[in-house]
Amino acid sequence: MNTALITFYKKYGYNQNIFYQDLIAGLTVGIVALPLSIAIAIASGASPDKGIITAVIGGFFISFFGGSKFQIGGPTGAFIVVVYSVISKHGYDGLLLATFLASFILFFCGLFKLGKLIEHVPHSVIMGFTSGISIILFTSQVKDFLGINLDQLPADFYHRWFIYFHNLNLIKASSIVIGVLTLAIILLQRKYFKKLPGFLIALGICTLVVYFFKLPVDTIGGKYPNMDIAFEAPSIPAWSTDKLIHVIPSAFTIAFLAGIESLLCAVMADKMTGKKHDPNQELVAQGISNFASSIFAGMPVTGALARTATNIDAGAKSPVAGIIQSFFILFFGFIAFDLIKFIPLASLAAVLFMVAYNMSEIKGFVLALNNSKSEFFVSIVTFLLTIFYSILIAVVVGLVLYFLLLKLKK
Repeated sequence: MNTALITFYKKYGYNQNIFYQDLIAGLTVGIVALPLSIAIAIASGASPDKGIITAVIGGFFISFFGGSKFQIGGPTGAFIVVVYSVISKHGYDGLLLATFLASFILFFCGLFKLGKLIEHVPHSVIMGFTSGISIILFTSQVKDFLGINLDQLPADFYHRWFIYFHNLNLIKASSIVIGVLTLAIILLQRKYFKKLPGFLIALGICTLVVYFFKLPVDTIGGKYPNMDIAFEAPSIPAWSTDKLIHVIPSAFTIAFLAGIESLLCAVMADKMTGKKHDPNQELVAQGISNFASSIFAGMPVTGALARTATNIDAGAKSPVAGIIQSFFILFFGFIAFDLIKFIPLASLAAVLFMVAYNMSEIKGFVLALNNSKSEFFVSIVTFLLTIFYSILIAVVVGLVLYFLLLKLKK
């Protein structure tokens, strides 16, 4: 046996039994992550292959370098709003440049041990912008769920709903049927078959229904007829002084959101396992992961709450599980990429409806209203600013309000 492997086994007590548990967990998370990554990429205004590339790179580097043993990295629903906005304003090359810059911000935040500071962002502020993102995510998927075939839509919340209501005549009943069927399968799985991969089963069944019954439903292949999955040779994103200046605010937004979400995810993993993560090492890993994703033409990477929870529930024992899931996505992405083209967009929209619901903080708002009116006020203001303005403005105003109210209390 390789000497390095023997040393690893002895130092960390790693053995074949632990590897088997990591293997099962990695495969389980991979099954969940694959359809989610595709859905998130499409909702973000990118092609499906970008979601797969980001999941592979994020999954590997965050597990390899991360400060949490159980964190799973990749594209997440929280980033859809930001990514869509950046692509709309600056193009995909602008997104790559913003992610590239964000990677250095994250890396140096970890290097200078600022992880603890980000951990202290008030829960009321986090609850507000997370719930705001969930509403925007839900809004972004209404078009595909209803089958409304419109190429260009504005990024802002108000104008999107305005366009939806003025194009109700374009609704396809077949899309709604497939979307509702997808939701029904996922909900039934969660109630009666909790250990089965509900997202994958729902997408598989609905894809077969559309294919065999020749339903007039938009599919991934219909929207992206020339798509292919391929890792480009790594290269520094194209830039100019003018573009660099314009994407800097987006870079800070990406860095802040990646830092907050990854550390929240790591805290959740600690609570589920009784372990303790290293927040500064986690930020360093986020920096490395986003750097790697940007030079391979991927999207922003962060810790994924649902996938991390799935990883722990599936019995993961070490970061090896996260590395395995990234290789599984890579393998299955290449092998089954032609089949992915038949997945209905309405089904992907339904999957993201569930992601949006899971991100929402409905119970948190009710508790805040009953326990602390000031925290409820901070959450509502942050929530509304996230929907109607931007995440960065929402968070800054939310923090200012929180600390002002805290001083008034004293």
